[in-house]
Amino acid sequence: MKTLTIVLQITPPHITTRSNQWPRTNETLHRSRRETPFQPARKWRLHDGAKGFTGRPTNKERESIAKSKSNTSSSRKDKKNNMDDDDKIPDVVWDRMISRILVYVGVPLAAGFFMLQVFSVLKEQGSVNVPKWVPFVTTFVTFGASALGVAYGSLSTSLSADEEGSLLGFEQVEKNWVEMWEQDEEQDD
Repeated sequence: MKTLTIVLQITPPHITTRSNQWPRTNETLHRSRRETPFQPARKWRLHDGAKGFTGRPTNKERESIAKSKSNTSSSRKDKKNNMDDDDKIPDVVWDRMISRILVYVGVPLAAGFFMLQVFSVLKEQGSVNVPKWVPFVTTFVTFGASALGVAYGSLSTSLSADEEGSLLGFEQVEKNWVEMWEQDEEQDD
């Protein structure tokens, strides 16, 4: 116990004392621009203003600011009108989409966890010598498929409230994929 108290009383050499610390100031200090790498630092000098905030804007600057504000407000109104024109997804379609996403994410995820448990049991029992790369590959494939399940679940859903679609939804994927890219091209134009 005495050794511990002695060790705790010794100040480590890498801890500096108060006299070696930087002086505290509330002002921002900048080095003088006259310094070169070969000269030691001479002085610190204060800079009073940040770049861009040195005074009042000129008349030209005021006009450009007013034009940009009017352009942004009109573009916001256009976007709001376009959003109002978009149709809402019916609740039936939304529920169908969520259930498909949960299935296409959950099944590969559960399969990945199940396979990891199987490999763990096989390794503990020593009955089968599973190479180390096999769990890595199965994890990569199953968890990757789970991540892709979000996109596939939403694309495989029929967007019509009347039409339910097939179990796997291959025909809906083809239809929704084409519609998605057509809308993207229309927005770019």
